[in-house]
Amino acid sequence: MKILRNYVNGKWIDASGGERINVYSPSSGERIAFSPRSHDEDVDLAVNAASEAFEGKEWQAFKPHERGALLFEMAGIIRASADELANLETLDTGKPISQARSDVEAAARYFEYYAGAADKVLGETIPVEPGILDYTMREPVGVTAHIIPWNYPIQVASRSCAAAIATGNTVVMKPAENTPLTAVKLAEMFEQTSLPPGVFNLVMGYGAEAGAALSAHPTVNHITFTGSVETGSAVMMAAARNIVPVTLELGGKSPNLVFADCDQELAADWVVKSILQNAGQTCSAGSRLLVEASVKDVFLKKVLKRMEKAVIGPGERDPDIGPILNGKQFERIEEFMKAVHDEGGSFLLGGARKPVEGYEGGYYFQPTVIDGLGPASKVAREEVFGPVLSVFSFETEEEAIRMANSTEYGLVTGIWTKDIARAHKVAEKVKAGQIFINNYGAGGGIQMPFGGYKKSGFGREKGLEALRNYTQLKNVAVRVY
Repeated sequence: MKILRNYVNGKWIDASGGERINVYSPSSGERIAFSPRSHDEDVDLAVNAASEAFEGKEWQAFKPHERGALLFEMAGIIRASADELANLETLDTGKPISQARSDVEAAARYFEYYAGAADKVLGETIPVEPGILDYTMREPVGVTAHIIPWNYPIQVASRSCAAAIATGNTVVMKPAENTPLTAVKLAEMFEQTSLPPGVFNLVMGYGAEAGAALSAHPTVNHITFTGSVETGSAVMMAAARNIVPVTLELGGKSPNLVFADCDQELAADWVVKSILQNAGQTCSAGSRLLVEASVKDVFLKKVLKRMEKAVIGPGERDPDIGPILNGKQFERIEEFMKAVHDEGGSFLLGGARKPVEGYEGGYYFQPTVIDGLGPASKVAREEVFGPVLSVFSFETEEEAIRMANSTEYGLVTGIWTKDIARAHKVAEKVKAGQIFINNYGAGGGIQMPFGGYKKSGFGREKGLEALRNYTQLKNVAVRVY
């Protein structure tokens, strides 16, 4: 049984109280590790280490291109350990091994991308008046807190800490208590580089304990959080007491808008992929299907045909759909299924648990398609976080846009049409942070700013835009004559 430890100031240490959390495999339900149950004093130790490292001469002396070289080295270390990392991610999350491999490659690409950006964070000169030289500088904010979700641990950890370190900050990371394995491996990899002690710190524990202590710590200068709306709101309130900026990437109820003139085979492929990836446990999952009424029946047959063929099983077998993370999340999905009956919906496919021989302790859910619900129903509006697709039809562009915008979320939207003018018009009117036209995901979107409107959060991760999260602007005005 693997016993995990916190990583603080370059050392591996147990939680101060000696308590541990059981970590289970979603595929089998078996215990696979013990992680530290950290509390306020453990978080305090990590934040203080990060603060001292930020102010220390060694990290301050790192030139931007040297930070870039270090991150590029990390990308190479990740790729050299890709199989091990992918296996850990699958063991920890239950996701199919091919998806875990893609996540590991994305992690390496984040480090590469921000390695290249490290010495290109630029200021500008501003014309004011004769005799005044005015310029801006982008400086690191200081200690950055990273609260990582359980559905994409290695990806989200890499994209945020790489951007933070590229811009000269120090990091305290708190992975989800359910999925800490690849975060620990990431810390081990940093040990192989010249990163000074205290620049990267890892503290494990429950969100309500270690996560709450980290988001409320007065020495933290920025918080990046990915997770639920409820917890994101709590993080934001804690940060507000210290006047600390936050980047929130929260839930989604993302629609695919399918118009009659689209390439239906291509659209059907991606509609299915966008809801089945990671068993639908994805904030950007395409969980709503809005189809032009004239082609609804024909298009639905294509979707159902693909969904029916989906293979369900443990991640190491590389199925189409792996398990739901744990019993709590599984029961939540079942509650949504009960609401379907109450609200007059019907199941075209699935809607129940799927037994998997030899893995009776895992939580497997059938790919599910629901029709007949109203746009205001619970399942139509709220995030299920499972392989559950709700289907609706529309008659006009205006109705499609209205339905797309009818939830409290606004993260991603897919638009499927051969009419490029329509595509741009709809993209302009839909309230979402990322719009995909005749595709969904664009190869992981390492370079593309990602974040939401409304209760999907604010701020942007990925791409160059994310560097703004981890820098603060200073203006300097010099009288030269």
